[in-house]
Amino acid sequence: MPSQSYNEALNSVEQTLTKLKGCTEDEKSRLRGELAGLRTMHEKLTSGRVEIVIFGEISTGKSALINALVGSKVSEVDVRGGWTKEVWHVAWNGAGYSIPGLGESQVVLIDTPGINEVGGGPRGEMARDVAQRADLILFVTDSDLNETEYTALVELTTFHKPILLILNKVDLYSREQRSRLIEVLNERLRDILPPDQIVTASADPREKEYIIQAADGSERSEWRKPLADVSEVKARILQLLEKEGLALIALNAALYASDQSDKVAALRVQLRNSRAEKIIWGVAGMKAVAVGFNPIPVADVLGGLAFDGLMIVYLAEIYNLQMSTKHAQELAKAIGAAAGGITLSVAATHGVTWFFKTLTPLWGTLMTALPQGTAAGYGTYIVGKAAKYYFENGSSWGSEGPKTVVTRIIDSIDKDSIMQQFKSEIGKKLLVNRHAKK
Repeated sequence: MPSQSYNEALNSVEQTLTKLKGCTEDEKSRLRGELAGLRTMHEKLTSGRVEIVIFGEISTGKSALINALVGSKVSEVDVRGGWTKEVWHVAWNGAGYSIPGLGESQVVLIDTPGINEVGGGPRGEMARDVAQRADLILFVTDSDLNETEYTALVELTTFHKPILLILNKVDLYSREQRSRLIEVLNERLRDILPPDQIVTASADPREKEYIIQAADGSERSEWRKPLADVSEVKARILQLLEKEGLALIALNAALYASDQSDKVAALRVQLRNSRAEKIIWGVAGMKAVAVGFNPIPVADVLGGLAFDGLMIVYLAEIYNLQMSTKHAQELAKAIGAAAGGITLSVAATHGVTWFFKTLTPLWGTLMTALPQGTAAGYGTYIVGKAAKYYFENGSSWGSEGPKTVVTRIIDSIDKDSIMQQFKSEIGKKLLVNRHAKK
């Protein structure tokens, strides 16, 4: 049976899909790609499809590695290199693994164009998209990493996915050279990849000359192609999947939903910013008048909080986000507390005006209306701007939103899990919205 984390991840994807479907037509037109991506992620999660994406420079043997893993020639191996122009998928039917409890589960290998021909255009975006949706990344090289490879590998680590570095073509090296090369890679990547995530392969070995001796003592030479050896790669992949395959796809789906939620929230903020600014200035002005000319000392403070809460509710509605009045007032108080010196100055103003209003309600109210009203309006403006930033960072999808699900999943990660290394960085990433304007 699928785990609780899996069910929560599935719910977070469905919730984000619902939010996206609730966008305006203008928003939907701008988020067409995100909607398609979420639908694909939902289908991937419900079927239990594990996606392994393969990156590497041209001619390092990415396609040959796929052929060797699958056990048949599913892709052409061009000695000139660089033939893979688009992303393509192939089912790894011989993997011998499926997600328990999901009948349609399968492992899929995804090839990508060489990283040195991707660039920053559509291909670059395509490569980043498949990396974001991948459950496991294989990075193929055939020597020590050059600058392009190292930079690409570092960038891939920012997606917080398990990465296996495949040192391919090891048949070209002597035993001593191979040992030294692995030692160099471990040293260069000691802060990026653990040693057990660097494995070797010989996916398309070169022909070797064999000397064959006949019964009569005569000799002849014969060139033969050795069998591909990707046993270490396959064993490490299956070890990871057997241990935490379901957890991998659950965390990946929740992270994807969280990122897409942030993107929807950021677009809504962008498109609705003008309306939000009018709400903030309008409520700040009304609060300034209402608080400044309220003759009852305590009521002006309580009324001011009500104004702030109401403003936050209005802001949430602008972005089609759900927030109760109670939650809005709690958020207003939390923002006020975090604002520190600003709220202290407002509080000091309230203290002085409370004294005058108590002594002489009429004249005290008139004398303090301007300073107290200004302070109250300014405080509301700060609360409004902070609340808008809060919405921009996608923090109000609700108590069971994607970010909450991701937090729960990473909190449940075992100490010896391969995902443990991502726990801190994922937690930091949840605090911000990368799609929002800074």
